[in-house]
Amino acid sequence: MTSFQARPNKAHRIAALVAFASFHWTCLAAELPFDIPTQPLEAALRLFEAQAGVAVQRPLQWPQGLTETPASALSGRFEPMRALHRLLAGHPLQIAERDGRFVIAVIEQAQPAPEPDKTLPAVTVTARRGAERAKDVPFSVSAVQGFELEQRRLTTLEEALRDTPGVEVNAWGGFGDANVRMRGVGSLYQVSSEDSSVVVNLDGTPLSARNASLPMLDVERVEVLKGPQGTLFGRNSEAGAINIVTRRPTREFDGYARVEAGQEGQRLVEGAVGGALAEDWSARIALRSQQSDDVVHNIQTGEPIMKAKELGLRASVLWQPRAATSVLLTTEHQDQKDKVGLMLLRPYGDPPSLDATPGLFGADVKSHRHALEVNHDLANARLTSHTSFQQRREDQTSGADRIVAATVFGMPTEYLKQYRRDESAWNQDLRLSSLPGAATFWVAGVNLYGSKREYDTTVGGMTDNLRDFETRSEAAYGEVTVPLAAALKLTGGLRYTQERKKYDASFVTTGYPATQDSRSLDDRYATGRVALSWALDTQTNLYGVLAHGHKAKGFQDETSQVADGDPFKAAKVDSLELGMKFESADRRLAWTTAAFFNRVRDDHMLGYDYTTFATKAINADTRARGLEVEGQWRAAPGLTLKGGAVYTDATITQSVTGVSGGDVVAGDRVPDVPRWSGKLSVNYTRPLPGFMGLASPQLTTLLAYRVMSTRANDPQNHIFLPRFQKIDARIGIASGAGELYLWVDNLQDKRYDQYVYYFTPNANVGMPTRGRTVGLGFTWQFF
Repeated sequence: MTSFQARPNKAHRIAALVAFASFHWTCLAAELPFDIPTQPLEAALRLFEAQAGVAVQRPLQWPQGLTETPASALSGRFEPMRALHRLLAGHPLQIAERDGRFVIAVIEQAQPAPEPDKTLPAVTVTARRGAERAKDVPFSVSAVQGFELEQRRLTTLEEALRDTPGVEVNAWGGFGDANVRMRGVGSLYQVSSEDSSVVVNLDGTPLSARNASLPMLDVERVEVLKGPQGTLFGRNSEAGAINIVTRRPTREFDGYARVEAGQEGQRLVEGAVGGALAEDWSARIALRSQQSDDVVHNIQTGEPIMKAKELGLRASVLWQPRAATSVLLTTEHQDQKDKVGLMLLRPYGDPPSLDATPGLFGADVKSHRHALEVNHDLANARLTSHTSFQQRREDQTSGADRIVAATVFGMPTEYLKQYRRDESAWNQDLRLSSLPGAATFWVAGVNLYGSKREYDTTVGGMTDNLRDFETRSEAAYGEVTVPLAAALKLTGGLRYTQERKKYDASFVTTGYPATQDSRSLDDRYATGRVALSWALDTQTNLYGVLAHGHKAKGFQDETSQVADGDPFKAAKVDSLELGMKFESADRRLAWTTAAFFNRVRDDHMLGYDYTTFATKAINADTRARGLEVEGQWRAAPGLTLKGGAVYTDATITQSVTGVSGGDVVAGDRVPDVPRWSGKLSVNYTRPLPGFMGLASPQLTTLLAYRVMSTRANDPQNHIFLPRFQKIDARIGIASGAGELYLWVDNLQDKRYDQYVYYFTPNANVGMPTRGRTVGLGFTWQFF
């Protein structure tokens, strides 16, 4: 613990990838070695793709049970087309070669394959650590595809979550201070970096949802899993989990580039490229540079108080030494600067401004992630090992400016808080699971996790609070879905976890001797769920799920004396969800609806004793119930509507005294949770007559609307933030692989509160949203 005061040439790479890709396609007619034993058809096709280096397009809908029937064994040297015919011998399938890939069709279908615009692909998710159709998962899953993130310009996880019905985000504006709730479940006031009710799973690496500023760099999709997810995602998933899947290397050369420029200093440069490097090797690299001016200005200079800058890089290499084995190595680095939570006295000025020494507030955050994933397919199962290590260091200066200090504290001086967070964590997950498409889904595994965290603060330049936290966790888990009848399935899952935590602290005040504190604790708990799902017909599934979640006990972050070191209690939730999922035969219309009821015991708030200056975690019970609907409709060729609406009644069910800001009364609303919220996006594309030499130009338009009703600012319900509405728009001209577009963010130019902190009836502070901004962008896809 410490105290303190305040590349190789890219063109050559692309050329090499193009050369390898060209070589790959010339091999379609050459004889290649094959070694594929007898096994289910789908598994055999995956081995064929790996050994031939050629993609196989499956039928949109397999005949019942066909993917589980055995394929013929194949051994020797064959041309790929001949090899595929031998592999599928005896099956009612026909094969064609199209655009450098093989296409399989079912012979019984007399008509040609449906046009893509008439039959849409199924939505596939990995919400249970294996690929499944979203319609078949026995709980709510909201999936946002990567192209939607790019179209909507949702460049961070926080922005993607705010766009998801049933998810609430309270972020103080910094890089690591978000509190995420789902369906009204989550900390009433976070007391620790580990006091997170939603876990973020980034390609298998667990992260805290407090880091909601995570960039959405080269992402394939974001899956939002609602309800307790402790069975498969483990610790800190009391309210739900967020599963982020980034784009993996493939043998096909592809990539994209995107540039944007807009008002208030908004700049974005992003790109990714990937493809085959050698016979068994593929790689992908993605890069993003982003910056923007702060919403708040400095009265002394008239300039933005800060200019946030972000730089991210991810590189991944895939090695497939055998058809059944793959090894994926990923390394990622993020560098984020000058974005901190600020406090402005309400009502805000125009423009919103602070009176502070120029350059005083700022942050420097560096994070690194390294992960190794190994997959090996056995005859009837898949063995997966995922190992990850991550580091994050944050140095930040924030606090109150002269205006806030004069109003709240009676002294027109800057009140500063400087802190440093230095964290490292490793995670090892080893599991055995069923193969994709198997009649019975199952997974079983063990998980080991360890972390060390250093959190040091200097307050007012006189007090140093130096704290170390350490966590060790071991868990065993399993889940299975078995058919009870032709249309009825039973799911059961259980996880047992034991955690050990250690806390050491040193408190140093100028002129006084330092005091020390050291404590430890153990926590053992079980989480799980049981679900029934019934296929009402081929298009409609009904389900019900009972789940139990747990958020482990621990030590609060804001200790300033020995009296603060008592551990806080674990929070527990029991959840019931009843739902329906519908997907039309052509998949042009899909919707889900769910009713939910959550009862939480001992969730957390921060308490403060004015007589001793001691802080502690105070517990309170809550209840949340509601109804949500989400859907997507391809109303006509080129016209897609997507939206959702949620009603949530979330209340605190017990009165609590001794809480910072005043007593909490039973019946108070859970903060940040609106009764009503919803979103609607309209995406329309239409062909245009040729002009300016453009080949087959198209008009692309997007209009997105988001609304939420009034919501309380804190557990005491001192203030109710007003109804929020936001409209974003995007219009572009696409031709070939390129698109030029104009974007407008916050079309109505209305500023709302991001958050509000209550001091006194006449003095409370907050942070406004950004007003209307306009910009231009250009994107290019290459294959």
